[in-house]
Amino acid sequence: MPFLTHETETQNVDIYFEDHGHGQPVILIHGWPLSHRSWEQQVWAFVEAGFRCITYDRRGFGDSDAPWNSYDYSTLASDLNQIITQLDLKNAILVGFSMGGGEVVRYCTDYGTENIDKVALVSSIIPLVAKKDDNPSGVPQEDLDGIMQALQNDRVGFLQNFHKNFYNYTQEDKTVSEAQLHYDWSIAAYASPNATIKAAKAWAETDFRSELKNVNVPTLIVHGDADNIVPIETSAEQAAKGIENNTFKILKNGPHGLNITHKHELNEALLDFIK
Repeated sequence: MPFLTHETETQNVDIYFEDHGHGQPVILIHGWPLSHRSWEQQVWAFVEAGFRCITYDRRGFGDSDAPWNSYDYSTLASDLNQIITQLDLKNAILVGFSMGGGEVVRYCTDYGTENIDKVALVSSIIPLVAKKDDNPSGVPQEDLDGIMQALQNDRVGFLQNFHKNFYNYTQEDKTVSEAQLHYDWSIAAYASPNATIKAAKAWAETDFRSELKNVNVPTLIVHGDADNIVPIETSAEQAAKGIENNTFKILKNGPHGLNITHKHELNEALLDFIK
């Protein structure tokens, strides 16, 4: 299994990654609380289109190490920087899904865009999840507190229902197969319980609004207009106003997990933008 080691003065963290294909590198950064496996429908599309496609597991998730602390976005972006540095990637394209959009923006803030050609934010939490006086469309604090309490009290039970909302799945409208729901649940349940909570705090509490200006390369923003997890009003619409050079694409009836439900539309949008 391919790992690279992120060495620091205080700890070494092994990050699991997969590297397929040849050509311009595309790095796919998964959402919470999944792993690199969530990109299944995109990896084949990029590789078959002639790109080098790299996926990896965020620390604490999938097969990567799960240290007790250090799940803030600057640390997560430093893991991404190790991917880029140790694999000697140039002219790379970053694609961040949901929580992964935070790594994209923080990477641009902390490391610049010298090695980055373009970026894409898909169903991204950028720029701010929480409801504030100046962010009235955000998620109320009591709802965020409820998520943290549920993760503490019955993490696997919470995750089972969470993935139904991920795809806007109901008994009347089965937007994905039950097998897909179970697959996602198994991946999420396998993640470190501690990392699941601390990473959730990172996406719930971090305000990226002042950092949007640092995303100074061509940017694709893709969001579903039926996203019940990350409302489009507090995320993509704001990101499109704050990132100067962007293309904003709204997928009709797209839920949060549009990488599965709208895989063909998403793949087409990503490849059109990258090419």
